[in-house]
Amino acid sequence: MDTSAFVAGFDPFSINEEQYTVPLVKEEFAGKTLAWTRITTAMESGKLRVKTPDTFFVEKVKAAASAVGDLFYLSETDIQVLALALQLKAQGYAPLIATDDYSIQNVAKHLNVEFASLATFGIRQPLRWIRYCPACHRKYPADYESKTCIVCGTELKRKPLRKTS
Repeated sequence: MDTSAFVAGFDPFSINEEQYTVPLVKEEFAGKTLAWTRITTAMESGKLRVKTPDTFFVEKVKAAASAVGDLFYLSETDIQVLALALQLKAQGYAPLIATDDYSIQNVAKHLNVEFASLATFGIRQPLRWIRYCPACHRKYPADYESKTCIVCGTELKRKPLRKTS
């Protein structure tokens, strides 16, 4: 379970399957919102299991995210959610990540981990990104670490690479 699932109103008590999340998900809620109450109740009752993924799977996720250009846009929480799903898959489970985050969905698709959107349509096909300067149109690789253009200093944006036919 990703943070966006709880923000979208997902109720862990509405399904019978085993549910997992990472400790950082709860930390992303500021204050005692309805979503915070929902996740806290689910954790305390044992309906939602909290698990930290092994470092091996975190590194695999980072490598995959870097390869598709999403690493720069994933939080540590996002990376851990993906890593936990990958770890559960390696243990013989069939994880499904509940998330509306397109970067999580894109990396999950790349890792062959299923996902479900709750409030958005979700991605239909894997994306590869390119970063660019909207002012001078200079292009940068997706994993370029600076947030600004080295030529004009404008904040960089990203867009999916177009498919070539």
